[in-house]
Amino acid sequence: MAGHSKWANIQHRKGRQDEKRGKIWTRVIREITVAARQGGPDISANPRLRLAIDKAKAANMPADRIKYNVDKASGNLEGLTYEEIRYEGYGIGGAAIMIDTMTDNRVRTVAEIRHAFSKYGGSMGTDGSVAFQFKHCGQLVFAPGASEDKIMEIALDHGAEDVVTDEDGAIEVLTPPAEFEKVKQALEAAGLVPELAEVIMRPENTIELAGEDAERMQKLLDVFEDLDDTQAVYHNASLPA
Repeated sequence: MAGHSKWANIQHRKGRQDEKRGKIWTRVIREITVAARQGGPDISANPRLRLAIDKAKAANMPADRIKYNVDKASGNLEGLTYEEIRYEGYGIGGAAIMIDTMTDNRVRTVAEIRHAFSKYGGSMGTDGSVAFQFKHCGQLVFAPGASEDKIMEIALDHGAEDVVTDEDGAIEVLTPPAEFEKVKQALEAAGLVPELAEVIMRPENTIELAGEDAERMQKLLDVFEDLDDTQAVYHNASLPA
């Protein structure tokens, strides 16, 4: 499985996210807007907002910009209303794809998603057509060489569901979404800082793609990532790093 290791894929994903750093602020602002509007501005009572603010800080967004967007979403300032919509479909080789969007124009967004599927070799599915192949969970990933015993002890004591050591040595901590923040804080308090920490839709199984199929799949995923309304793209393809 050379070239398809979990750690290499995670690093690849993180690298591509870093390349799109300019778009991250836009996505985080949308997430802050929706989280604050739905759950209020108090981060102690709104875990979704707390997670969005953590993402904003990780993306080096200034504190005053974060506060401005929380205030704006809480009704202290006027702003747009975003709608959350998930689209599902199939990529190259039947790989499952889900695209989470936040949009102020549903007609525009669905047209862009449908066009991308059609133009780059995929096919758009109906609601629920691939969602069953993913699990909603918190994921914290540690680099090969991290202390498996220490991570496992702390994570399981604070509500994690599972700790998985992949063949390449990377360690994944999986949590229920509601326990993600508690587990993350406990690990970081013990000096165990994950390379990647987010609440995701994690594929239950993966489909390996190589060569031209992998290139076509990556192109399709890149197109979805580059759409203005995209918040996150999930898929079950294992691609060479």
